[in-house]
Amino acid sequence: MIILLRHARAGRRGSVEPDAERPLDDRGRRQAAELAQRLQSFDVQRVLSSPAVRCVQTVEPLAAELGVAVERCDRLAEGTPVDQMRALIEELAGVAAVLCTHGDLTTALLGGHYLRKGHAVVLDPARGLEPVEFLA
Repeated sequence: MIILLRHARAGRRGSVEPDAERPLDDRGRRQAAELAQRLQSFDVQRVLSSPAVRCVQTVEPLAAELGVAVERCDRLAEGTPVDQMRALIEELAGVAAVLCTHGDLTTALLGGHYLRKGHAVVLDPARGLEPVEFLA
């Protein structure tokens, strides 16, 4: 099982340069805390994140609750070809993992379906990455 997560709300694009350093805003930090509580019930083994600060901050509360490290992964970075993320998901077969990434990748992977910031979808790689459940 893979939980694909779009990062929580961050400050306005252009407010920090480089953009990868843009942190979560107050609402985003609350979303991250709520996500940590919600996702604990999924028996997650690994937490992977785009190296962007806003993505790492989104999953840090969950990783702390689970007692695991946040694994920074360039294949989840904004602008990465979606095939690289698909390959990562295939490599994680049989592992319950949270992948925190950006809107461009979530939309591309989900065939145009748009995930709002701080929202997630549960995927079953055995079913061709078909969404099993959407998490608001």
